Amino acid sequence: MTQEAANRIAYRVAINTKPILTFDEACLYMGMSKSALYKVTSSKEIPFSKPNGKMIYFKRTDVDGWLLSNMSATATELADKAMAYTQKKGGKQ
Repeated sequence: MTQEAANRIAYRVAINTKPILTFDEACLYMGMSKSALYKVTSSKEIPFSKPNGKMIYFKRTDVDGWLLSNMSATATELADKAMAYTQKKGGKQ
């Protein structure tokens, strides 16, 4: 392994332990392009901080929460909801 490859791996490991991420680190952490993350921040879909008006920072916990938002229900959960709904309504009449 080259020194450059080792440095890249160390950088990625460091990102996973940092509580605050820069814009570039957040792109790498989330696997998003810069333009995609700019779009999400400009539409205020993800929490971020701009303390000096230029640099954008993210709390890693906020990023994790945003990544896990809008979870899809499993087939079992959907079936359970359907069963509860039909029992509540008394089924077809």
